[in-house]
Amino acid sequence: MKLLTRPWLLLAVSTIVTLGVWHWAKTILVPAYTAKVLAEKRPVGNNSDLYPRWLGAREMLLHGRDPYGADVTREIQTGFYGRPLDPQNSSDPTARESFVYPLYVVFLLAPTVTWSFHTVAEVVRWLLLASIACSVPLWMVALKIRPRWPLMIAATLLALGSYPAVEEYFQQNLTALVIFFLAAAAAAASRNWLTLSGFLLALATVKPDTTGLVILWFLLWVTGNWKQRNRLFWSFTVTIAALLLSTEAMSPGWISRFAAAVREYPAYGTDPNILQVLLRSQVAEFLGLVLIVLLIGICWRWRKAAPDSKQFGWALAWVAAVTLVVLPKLAAYNQLLLIPALLVLARGYSRFPSTGFLRRTMTKGAFACQIWQWLAATALSVCSLLFSAARLRAVAEAPMYTLLALPPLTLLAVFSCTLPLREEK
Repeated sequence: MKLLTRPWLLLAVSTIVTLGVWHWAKTILVPAYTAKVLAEKRPVGNNSDLYPRWLGAREMLLHGRDPYGADVTREIQTGFYGRPLDPQNSSDPTARESFVYPLYVVFLLAPTVTWSFHTVAEVVRWLLLASIACSVPLWMVALKIRPRWPLMIAATLLALGSYPAVEEYFQQNLTALVIFFLAAAAAAASRNWLTLSGFLLALATVKPDTTGLVILWFLLWVTGNWKQRNRLFWSFTVTIAALLLSTEAMSPGWISRFAAAVREYPAYGTDPNILQVLLRSQVAEFLGLVLIVLLIGICWRWRKAAPDSKQFGWALAWVAAVTLVVLPKLAAYNQLLLIPALLVLARGYSRFPSTGFLRRTMTKGAFACQIWQWLAATALSVCSLLFSAARLRAVAEAPMYTLLALPPLTLLAVFSCTLPLREEK
């Protein structure tokens, strides 16, 4: 935390760490994963999370085919895995890889449907990194954090040098893009650009499982001062209606087919959430329900908060942290949603009184998880200059050891820090 008072030193350290993380990923982690996949004889194709969405968009826009149909799903599998999956082959992956997105995601991908997928993947991987880089200053605007520019650049570099950013680059999931929409919407709301904010929140619904709770918070926040904030609601509603009606005209009945795909998805595409990994199933379900009820209570209490108040920032931190803990998907790229929570914790740390032992301890624990990822990856990167990647293969995943611990510790830190908060004008 002392680095925060030395912005130029933090900028230098963040540059070294970011380079170290990417060097580790490309020279140690990727070869280790490749060797593992080959050893297990898994089917290998483009392995891009973007491919199912892109192929579905291409087939619908250019050929009028249903992206939720079994024939398109089979083509998606052929591209993703290199061949269609065989249900009779027990060694085949269980993840079916299909088009399980709202149909209006095709509007985001429409400019790319005439390109080769290789070109699309290369463009989108850099677009996703740009989305991550832009989201950091946007979250700072939303949270009224005004650091010196070396600190802002350092924070952006550290986000780009995180494992979730690495996973986004290689997998080309759309999570970074929708989190950018959320960050831009939050920044717009803080500037009272509520029409723009509602429009961006509507775009973020292309991944409703990741963005849903954040969007619901903003809609609840509107009710806290309807007269001043209703433009956000109407902009969001009109945009969603336009997206639904336009895609319904293009592919009648898609909503029911999407709903059917969503119902089938848990059988092959979801993970246990973090609570279910760490706790017994019944305890995890109960605790998850308690967290949702607690979140509803907190958001209701703070629905009147001004966008420049502490409560507004802490509400975003709460919603982000709870989402990551209850989301039935363990993919690291979702942890990009923790950026606002970590920013709020970093801002508040120096303000905690010396008696705030619990708050300081929980905050240190959350940041220790993230710092471990940076330091371990950088250390392995240095070691790769002395040892071959094959010799480091056994510890290639060491920087990822704290991934599961980061969301619950961040939530505990946010919980401990908001216990004493009172309403502010």
